[in-house]
Amino acid sequence: MEKTVIETERLVLRPWTEDDAESLYEYAKDPRVGPSAGWQAHASVEESLETIRTVFSVEEIYAVCPKGSNKPVGCVGLHIGEKSSLSLPENEAEIGYWIGVPFWGQGLIPEAVNALINRSFATLKMEKLWCGYFEGNEKSKRVQEKCGFTYHHTKKDVFRPLINEIKTEHYTLLAKENWEKSR
Repeated sequence: MEKTVIETERLVLRPWTEDDAESLYEYAKDPRVGPSAGWQAHASVEESLETIRTVFSVEEIYAVCPKGSNKPVGCVGLHIGEKSSLSLPENEAEIGYWIGVPFWGQGLIPEAVNALINRSFATLKMEKLWCGYFEGNEKSKRVQEKCGFTYHHTKKDVFRPLINEIKTEHYTLLAKENWEKSR
């Protein structure tokens, strides 16, 4: 099956490859990135390579690369149906994302998320998209607001095993019908 590549005004979203391990490590080792997204900062290039092999090698997970560079600076992905942490039906998905600190505040993740929203509803025929952020992660909350997601519910005292912490998580929702109205 051919892997999907998505182009936006400033980005290429493409499948991860093992050659991306050093670039992944460069951004994923920063403790400001992973823990706010629910995973530990990477400790080595080998750990980043293993993440590519075991987590990022599935369908609908994309390396976020600025146009003109094939180097990933972040990640955006869809977890469809039961692959989601929310145990969704097969016509719903959860979107996750992160970007390296040097690229914060440039609007690149909203651009990537909007491309995935379009793919989700127009091509993959999803009916609802979910997104979440931890209490205090205002950057992630703002991405979701910019992309049309609206608050749905909060879960308190959720144990996140990858970071060994208990967190409060807020969930947002974008229904296909609302996306179509806003276009």
